[in-house]
Amino acid sequence: MPPTPHPSKDDQSVSEVDETTALLTVSKAGPNLPANEGAILGETRPDGAGPEDEEDKPLPRTQIFLLCYARIVEPIAFFSIFPFINKMIWETGGLNEADVGFYSGLIESLFSLTQMLLMILWGHAADRLGRKPVLVFSLAGVSVATALFGLSKTIWQMILFRCLSGVFAGSILTIRAMISENSTPKTQARAFSFFAFTGNLGILLGPLIGGALADPAGQYPRVFGEVQFFKDFPYALPTFFTGAVGASATVISWLFIHETLDPKSVDKTSKNAPMSFRELTMSPGVLIVLLIYGYIMLLAFAYTAVIPVFFFTDVKLGGYGFSPLQISLFMALGGLSQSIWLLLAFPPLQHRFGTGGVLRGCAVVWPSLFFMVPAGNFLLRQDWVLTFWIVVPISVALGSGVAMAFTAIQLALNDIAPSPSTLGTLNALALTLTCGIRALAPAAFASIFATGVRTQILDGYLVWLVLLILALALVPPLRWLPAKAEGRLKHDERSD
Repeated sequence: MPPTPHPSKDDQSVSEVDETTALLTVSKAGPNLPANEGAILGETRPDGAGPEDEEDKPLPRTQIFLLCYARIVEPIAFFSIFPFINKMIWETGGLNEADVGFYSGLIESLFSLTQMLLMILWGHAADRLGRKPVLVFSLAGVSVATALFGLSKTIWQMILFRCLSGVFAGSILTIRAMISENSTPKTQARAFSFFAFTGNLGILLGPLIGGALADPAGQYPRVFGEVQFFKDFPYALPTFFTGAVGASATVISWLFIHETLDPKSVDKTSKNAPMSFRELTMSPGVLIVLLIYGYIMLLAFAYTAVIPVFFFTDVKLGGYGFSPLQISLFMALGGLSQSIWLLLAFPPLQHRFGTGGVLRGCAVVWPSLFFMVPAGNFLLRQDWVLTFWIVVPISVALGSGVAMAFTAIQLALNDIAPSPSTLGTLNALALTLTCGIRALAPAAFASIFATGVRTQILDGYLVWLVLLILALALVPPLRWLPAKAEGRLKHDERSD
């Protein structure tokens, strides 16, 4: 094999590109291998250094821990309002109970629409100004906007402050990039497992915080019963607490997190221009993986939009009639179950059956999950309360395994990238697609739920019939999942 010339620093950066670096730009062209395939096949780097040399760099656990703490702010801020938002809308807007779901979905849709419009701009800022400034500024904005949400006295104020939270959407992109830049091919999987676990921990803690701290004067009259402020603003305490968590993450990030973007890592004079969105989506296999990615996100956001208002809705109308605390406990059970599935079950399942196998397994389970939720209401209508409290929590814990599809489709997206230099653009495109779906799905499915409840079509189960059909429709597209995205690349011996 002829000797390879010693590469420049910019050339070396190509081998270090991973799923989030750089967010929206590309470095000089490197070996034309699909994302992750070089590491899987044991390719040698251009400078002659093998994967074992990269493995020598230890994972900076302190930096990863601090970044994960910053990561937890977003899911806590997003999910903490779910246990009380429907009651807050009902009390604030003076609406009929059947109309609450529409406004609940509208608020979350506008939040996601705001994120979608600004996601790419935040990516550009993180690439040009540095990761740390964007992270600190975004965390500070989310902290203030989240705290103010609890002071809303009208529905339009709730919409304004929720959209303001969506404006500061730069933290999630930036944290992904910084975790990637703090890790090596060997430690990246471990680093991102911490990232995924932290996200699910936020999903677990957010509803608990919201349910436990909402209406403190009513829930804890001995402590807060005489505090007039909490009588006037019964939902200020959970949002203030969440804002305080965000503020602490802002200060910690400003003081202790290191900048990871090397100003010299991006060669602005490179002749290798980034692929356009059209060129990228027309690359082999990319479009079908993006479509499956979007469809899975649609199922996730539809369920997330409907389930809080379903828990809140009276049993006679087709819901569970839960209190805010019960809503928070059930949502916490779902978050905890997802964490267990992702940490303990997903790695061996993906290793044995591949990414495609996990996706197909989740596609089979999803319809069962959407069937069991309204089945719980049927049990309550029959006054089979004990059976409900045995069957439904178990079905929630088992059905949460579909969360493995979110990680699996992300792996498929990484593997289908035409080259490592397109990963940033491909992930930006996928996140923009996700925000667009999250902007439309909550309002659409909350409206379907409200229509079913108001008219009592199928005893209020209309939305679950729609979701069941959509879940069944996920199975056929997975037949066309590209081989490169199946997650079963073999260790082939390659010659030059």
